[in-house]
Formats: sequence, structure tokens, C-alpha cells
Amino acid sequence: MRLVAGVMLVCALAACKKDNTAEQAGPAATQEAAQAVAPPPVAVSAEVAAMGAEQLREAASAALREQRLYAPAGNNAMEYYLALRDKSPNDPAVASALTDLMPYTLIATEQSINRDDFSEAQRLYALMEKTNPQAPALPRLKQSIADAQASLAQRTADAAAKTEEDAKKQADLEKQRLADQQKLQQQAAQQLAAQQAADAKAAADKAAADKAAADKAAADKAAADRAAAQRTAQQQSAPAQASSNDLRPISTPSPRYPPEAYRDGTAGEVQVEFTVGTDGSVTSARVVRADPPRVFDREALNAVKRWKFQPVSSPVTSRRTIGFNPGG
Repeated sequence: MRLVAGVMLVCALAACKKDNTAEQAGPAATQEAAQAVAPPPVAVSAEVAAMGAEQLREAASAALREQRLYAPAGNNAMEYYLALRDKSPNDPAVASALTDLMPYTLIATEQSINRDDFSEAQRLYALMEKTNPQAPALPRLKQSIADAQASLAQRTADAAAKTEEDAKKQADLEKQRLADQQKLQQQAAQQLAAQQAADAKAAADKAAADKAAADKAAADKAAADRAAAQRTAQQQSAPAQASSNDLRPISTPSPRYPPEAYRDGTAGEVQVEFTVGTDGSVTSARVVRADPPRVFDREALNAVKRWKFQPVSSPVTSRRTIGFNPGG
């Protein structure tokens, strides 16, 4: 027990020296914060205070053996000895035990302050204050608790301010993002509208060009049809005049009557256009009109191609209508 007491004494001396240094170096500005610290809680719980002297002595010895020197609250050696001292104030063993426990409680108090556990720090402070209200370390501890609480409050306020600032920055960023997004969408809409307008103009231009090409093609076809009709009219009139004036037939055998048409009693006619060469033979022939179609065409052409005329100075084109009548 004395060995333990020696170790505790060394710790207590070191703590006291530290207390004196801290007290000399502590800024005056923290005195008001120290005064604002709430009064320490009750050191000894009502349950412990209600225990009998022998019961307290046994509980204190058990707590020492189990190394419950100052914690947990309501079940530690220091509370038991403080309650026992209230019942036996002149017991030197109790006073010695409390003296031995003070350095450990001091260290535990400082550790609680360092981890911002102010409730535990104030409980331990109350134990020390009840043990020795004149202990040199008490003012420093009280000031340390007040300073640490003020520092925590400042850190909390700074963190809250930073959180608010971060939230504002985030809101500003979100607002900027939405503005940029809206701007990009407007640009995209303008580009789309311009593209659609260009596509519509291109389609209109193509349609106009197609219509112009179709109109030109129709006009060209109409002009070609008129020219062809004029040529045909000229050819029709010229061969007629030439045939009446120049063509003198030598041999114009009649066409053969198609057997099928003859059996069916089919009658009809075929108009044939033919060209007579300078030697008087038919050089070409084609059907111009046939009624009924494709019944007498072949025989009419075969007959015309066998026709002979007197020689002419230049080729002459003419037309003849060949009739087919099964009863004629």
C-alpha cells in the first residue's frame, strides 16, 4: 500500500508543479469563462451516502482490488472513502486512501477534458474538491474545463458556420449549374430551330427545283409531241400526194385471210404505212391502225411487203387501208 502511495505521491507532485506553471501562464482573458462554468455535481451519490460504515469499508476495499479507483460513478473507491470519511472523519486510513487516490483522479480529469467529456471531468473534479477543497490543482482544472468548453463551443460554432458556408456554396454551385444547364438548353434549342429552318428551306428548294424540272420536262415533251405530230401530218400529206401523183402499182396481191378469223366470220381492216424504194419494191411497212387489233396485222403486212410499183426517183411513203370481209 505504501509503494502505491509513493507512486501516487510522485504523480501528485508532478501534477502540482504542472498546476503552478499553468496557473502562472494562464491568460487573464479566460477568468470570465471559468466563472461561467456550472457548479460541479454532487461528489457522492445518495445511494453511497446511505450505506453504513462497515459496508462502505468493504465496498472501498473491493473497489481497490478491482481497480475501480474513481469510476464508474456510484461504484468506486473514492466515493466509498468520501462517504466513509463523512461518517468517520478522524480515521487516518481513510484520509491516507483519499490522498493516494487524488493523483489518479487528477490524471483522469485531465484525460476527460482532453476528450471533451465535460460531464465526467466535472464529476471527477467534484470528487477532488470534496477530498481536498484546497488542492493546488483545482483552480487549474476548473479553468481547463471552462477553456475546453469554450473551445468546444467555438469549434462547434466554427463547424456550424463552415457547414452553413458550405451549404451556401453548394446552393450557389447548384444555382450556377441550373443556370448553365438552362443556357445550354437554350443554345441547343436555337441550334435545333436553325437546323429545322435550314432543312425546311432545303426541302422547299428541292421541291421547287423538282417542280421546275417536271414543268420543263412536260414542256419539252409537249414540244416534242407537237413536233412529232407536225412531222406525222407532213408525212401523211406528202406520201398521199406522192402516191396519187407518182406511185403506179405493178403488182398488189391481196392478203391471205387468217383461217381462224375466217371460221369465226370476223371482218376488219388494217391501215398500213409503207415506203417504196427507187426500184419500186416496198422497203418497209408498219401497221398504223387495226380493227380489230392484232387479228389481220401480220397478213396485211406480208401482203404489202410483196407489192411492186414502177421505179421512182426517190423513196415514197404512202398509206393504204386493207379490208377483210369473209363474205366479200
